[in-house]
Amino acid sequence: MSKATLKFIRLSPTKARLIAREVQGMNAELALASLEFMPNKAAKVISKVIASAVANGGYEPEEVVISSCRIDKGPVLKRWKPRARGRASRIMKPTSHVIVEVTEAKDK
Repeated sequence: MSKATLKFIRLSPTKARLIAREVQGMNAELALASLEFMPNKAAKVISKVIASAVANGGYEPEEVVISSCRIDKGPVLKRWKPRARGRASRIMKPTSHVIVEVTEAKDK
């Protein structure tokens, strides 16, 4: 089993979790191929973390399965935007932590 993490990525955790659920339990080679054609920012980020997890274990992508792809909530950058009549509204800029674990495939 090998693991890779990417912390403090400027990406909404709720949007990233939609992509993470798609690849969980998939073969790493198939997951990387399917993520390549997804238009989301999260797909590109998760793809890089999966490739890193595979490389950390010294495996080939066709040998491993994604056992866990987890997106945790990171700190939120809080910004202000001026509005009418001297008021201000809040802009929340969320960050995420991406954790991917891969294990060897059982059927050989």
